[in-house]
Amino acid sequence: MATEKPNTYTPEADYADPKAVESKDHLLITTIIIVLLILAALAVIGFLCLKQGPDTIQGQGDATEIRISGKMPGRITQICVEEGQHVKAGDTLVRIHSSIVEARMEQARAMENAASATNAKVDAGTRSQIISSAYDVWQQAVAASGIAKKTYDRMQSLYAQGVISEQKRDEAKAAYEAAKSGEAAARSQYELAKAGAQKEDKAASRAMVNVARGGVSEVNAVLEDQVLVAPCDGVITVIYPNESELVATGAPIMTLQKDDYWAVFNVRENMLKNIKEGTKIKVRIPALDKETEMQVYYIRDMGTYANWQATKSTGDYDARTFQIKARPMKPIENFRPGMSVILIQ
Repeated sequence: MATEKPNTYTPEADYADPKAVESKDHLLITTIIIVLLILAALAVIGFLCLKQGPDTIQGQGDATEIRISGKMPGRITQICVEEGQHVKAGDTLVRIHSSIVEARMEQARAMENAASATNAKVDAGTRSQIISSAYDVWQQAVAASGIAKKTYDRMQSLYAQGVISEQKRDEAKAAYEAAKSGEAAARSQYELAKAGAQKEDKAASRAMVNVARGGVSEVNAVLEDQVLVAPCDGVITVIYPNESELVATGAPIMTLQKDDYWAVFNVRENMLKNIKEGTKIKVRIPALDKETEMQVYYIRDMGTYANWQATKSTGDYDARTFQIKARPMKPIENFRPGMSVILIQ
């Protein structure tokens, strides 16, 4: 039976062996170097990742919205479009019926007929008594003028024969001339009664007819809103009431969005160095995955409420914010208001 050899290893034995000590030192140094290299690599990667790039300027699409409403209160009988539908200028959007406005039209037409009848009566002639009286006065003046002329002619003949004095002849002549003036004045009064006096009545009557016709035109203008049409090309975005519902005067019925898209950005003033009205800018529309060009046409200060407040530690200044609007250089298919627009710097 073999005897087991006793274990004679002790820790001090390694320190006693120079090769073992050297191997352990080399392993430790290698480990430290590897750790330092890893830390250095992580520091470089972190620096590259955390390095501040240019600020992203993000805006959004926008367009003009028109509220479609009418001047006539009534009940909606038909809505001819749907939300999201593209319409052309002049397309019928909605029909409205109003019994109140129709009753006003009947009333306005009745007033017009009454005014027209009154005007016809005035044109036919009134004040016959005044005209007749003026005519009688004129005829009396004509007769008096005739008698005065005969008297003057006789006096002139007698004066020529030397029967009467020149004074008598002159008195007859003066009476004749006065009679002629009286005849002319009486005729003027008759003409005034026949034409001039009635002229005022005729003018007033015609004015009443015009007022009545204006009332009819006003109601007609309201009745035109029984059928509302699109004022321009665009897309119906929202329809508020349903068919058969009542709408008040001026109440919005639907919203029409025009085909005049643009992009709007809010930019700090220190980023405006290369942006002016008329400047062409490149933008990216993430929703369409597309890049395109736009032209700046509007720059406006947004006021102190939109300032970028500087911190005391940086010693910087309060930067103001400006609103910028830019239109596409060419139509962008499927571009919609609300889509994000990124300014490429």
